[in-house]
Amino acid sequence: MSKKLHFKALLAGSLFAFISTVSHATVVEIRTSLGNVQVNLFDNTTPQTVANFLSYVNSGAYVNNVVHRVEPNFVVQAGGFQYTDEFPPASIPTGTAVQNEPKLSNVKGTIAMAKLGGSVNSATSQWFFNLSNNSTNLDVQNGGFTVFGQVLGDGMQVVNAIAAVSHFNAGGAFTSIPLRNFTSTNVSDITSDNLVLISDVVVIDSTVVTHPEIVPVTNTLINNSGNGGSVSDSGGGGSFAWLSLLALGMLGRRFYR
Repeated sequence: MSKKLHFKALLAGSLFAFISTVSHATVVEIRTSLGNVQVNLFDNTTPQTVANFLSYVNSGAYVNNVVHRVEPNFVVQAGGFQYTDEFPPASIPTGTAVQNEPKLSNVKGTIAMAKLGGSVNSATSQWFFNLSNNSTNLDVQNGGFTVFGQVLGDGMQVVNAIAAVSHFNAGGAFTSIPLRNFTSTNVSDITSDNLVLISDVVVIDSTVVTHPEIVPVTNTLINNSGNGGSVSDSGGGGSFAWLSLLALGMLGRRFYR
């Protein structure tokens, strides 16, 4: 091979590597009671996680999904429960857990998968928004929590509005559930008007290199060990026997699916 052709081959390879690093394919819109949140998914960096998330999107699992957990300055969590006109909401069916892909950092404005405490490869349907820079905790805990997308535009205004809703201990998996205009002491009085609901999650753009200007922050802490708050799966569903927060002894500082 001539030097000129060899140089072109190297240039093409470098360009492909660069595009593979920064290009992302899918944008979804999470439609909530308080507004819509568009999220750019990192298809190339976390392909298994994105495929897993989109499988739930395409199955309709996130229709009438409940935002079931708010931890101020920490996370807003959803993806596990569907409201069917009665409280408590039903656990959605879940499939095989996805392989952990802790390549990106849990910085403010990212979306990541929740999973079972002490189980690295246990993420299924539940996910959370990072309200703050949680990298020193979530990038290292339980094998690292997989970030698979970034909120676009003014979407964090909606997420922050959800986080500002008063949250209550409604028992079971709903120990920190946001409830609007709720004054009763009886959880059976909770209706759709009180819940923060996700009417649907839809793909609005599947074009490759949708937002190439977004370069996600790499998780550089994954080889360290750390302790702190956790995001755990919040309840039962599918073929998994989900651990409750009480069983984990992590009330008030947990990450769960």
